Parts: sequence; structure tokens; C-alpha cells
Amino acid sequence: MSETLASPSDASPPAPAVVDDAGPALTPHVSLRNVVMLVNPLSGGVGAGAVRDAEAILSGYDLQAEVVALEGDRFDAQIQAALDARPDCLFVLAGDGTAGTIASRAGPDGPLVAPLPGGTMNMLPKALYGTGDWKAALKVALEEGAEQSVAGGEVSDGEIRQAFYCAAIMGSPALWAPAREAMRTGKLREAVGHARQALRRAFSGRLRFTLDNRPERRAEALVLISPMISKAMEENTGLEAAAMNPSDAMEAFRLAAHAVMDDWRQDPAVTTRATKKVALRARSGIPSVIDGEPMQLQHRAQVRFVAKAFRALAPVPPSAEDSV
Repeated sequence: MSETLASPSDASPPAPAVVDDAGPALTPHVSLRNVVMLVNPLSGGVGAGAVRDAEAILSGYDLQAEVVALEGDRFDAQIQAALDARPDCLFVLAGDGTAGTIASRAGPDGPLVAPLPGGTMNMLPKALYGTGDWKAALKVALEEGAEQSVAGGEVSDGEIRQAFYCAAIMGSPALWAPAREAMRTGKLREAVGHARQALRRAFSGRLRFTLDNRPERRAEALVLISPMISKAMEENTGLEAAAMNPSDAMEAFRLAAHAVMDDWRQDPAVTTRATKKVALRARSGIPSVIDGEPMQLQHRAQVRFVAKAFRALAPVPPSAEDSV
């Protein structure tokens, strides 16, 4: 074997190494140049190091990012300042109620909103991103996100006006939602406790409701589900309304089991239809769970369907992990 040695004058200089310091590629579907991320460090699923972690993740992308830690006495002012800045996207790491409120304030004409899982149930983030890990959801939104119109509903009772984008449960079985979530996460003892609490309150007073001005009906509970997570709705034509009518404690227990374990629509005590306007009344206050947040409504309330509630930054199609 022979070797040919080139003289120094004949040798070509080595090509300079190419260093890719741009970081991961941003989504090609929308322009992300300036983003703001609102973080509530006190929310149950966030933690004290979330601001630092968020800054570290965002610094790896080719964009201008500001991370704001929400403070109790400046909450509203900070949210309004973020909306007024008109970022390309407003990321929200907070509880379900806070994320929903910010999305509602952004509305269909505001910036894109990415509600990350920072709460307890995280119904909306899981439906959009398919994960309860906010860091993974943030990366999915940044790298795969596109503009998605999110439909939902708005509940009002004269004192409360609350938007929802996943589901609203009205009536004493509203406490089945925590039981279902506890079962999903393997907390069997907690699930049983929630189920017992719901059953103790069952039959305390039935709801009376009308759907789209049709004749009034009665039910133990009424569930309103957005098209995004409803297995029965394929288009933004309205909310899926499911009336639940167990006749006794045994049927209520069976229905609770269906709600926790499988497709509750198959239960004979459930009837469903699409609706755009709902009126509810009861003898006393109406226990409810609105997108995972328990609340007590007045004895009269209304719900309306909103076809385009806000614009989300989410993969196409949304992951809809929490479809029901």
C-alpha cells in the first residue's frame, strides 16, 4: 500500500464546522415571533420553579419571550397587560379556572392562547395537547401548533358569568367529575369518597330545563359537553346536552359507575341531543362543575353555545385526550 502526501501548499483548508444554534424548529403553521407566558406559581400543578423552567425552554427557540409570574394583588392588571401587548401567542400555566378566564378575555379576536396543564383536572389542556405534563404541552404547541377555533359555552345566573370549553355538569351528580378523575389516576379510595358524597346529595331536588325553547323537562342532572371533546359531536353545531334521570339510588350508583368506567351514554337513564340555548331552574342553588371547577349557581341560570370562543395554538387535530 502506498500513500500520497500533499504538500501544505496543496492542501485545502478544512471546512468550518456548521453549528446549529437556532434550537428546535418552530411550528410552520403560524408565525411565532413574540410570545408571553403567564404563570401562576401558586396553582396546584405548577410549582415554585415553573418560571425558571419556562424561561429555559423558551430560550431554546428563535423567538422573543416574556415569562410573567402572576401575583395575587396584580392578577387582573398583569393579564390585561399581556393581552394589550398583542403577542403572537399567550401561553397560560395556571389552574383550569384561570386559564379559562384568560381564554375568555382573549376572545375570538385576541391573540392565540395556549392553556397549559397547571391545574387539577386540566380538562382543556388535555383535550388540546393530550398530556398533563405542561413542559411537553409547551413544546407541542411551539413545534406543532396551528390556529384552532375553540367552541364552548357560557353559563350565567345573574351573578356569575363563566365560560367553559369542555363540559359543564349541573345538578347533584356534579361531584361525579372528581370521582372520575380520581379513578383515572388510580386513587381508588379518593374516588369512592367522591362517589359517596355525590350519592348522599342525590335526589335533593331535580333540575327543570329547556333546550332551545322546547317544552320544559326535569332531570337529576344536565351535562353540557363542547364539540371539541364530545365523542357524539363531529362539528361545531352546538353543545351536546345529556339529561340524566336515575329513578333511585341503585340507578344513580349504576350511572355513576358508567361515568367513571365507560361510555355513560349507553346507560338507559341518559338521553342526549345537540343544543344552542339552555335555561335551568331549581328550588335552591344548582351545584355545578364547570370545566373541572366546582361552583354553586343561583336557582335560575342560562347557558348559551359559543361557536368561536377563542383561538387556540394546538396541533391539528387537537389531541382530545379527555373526550367524553
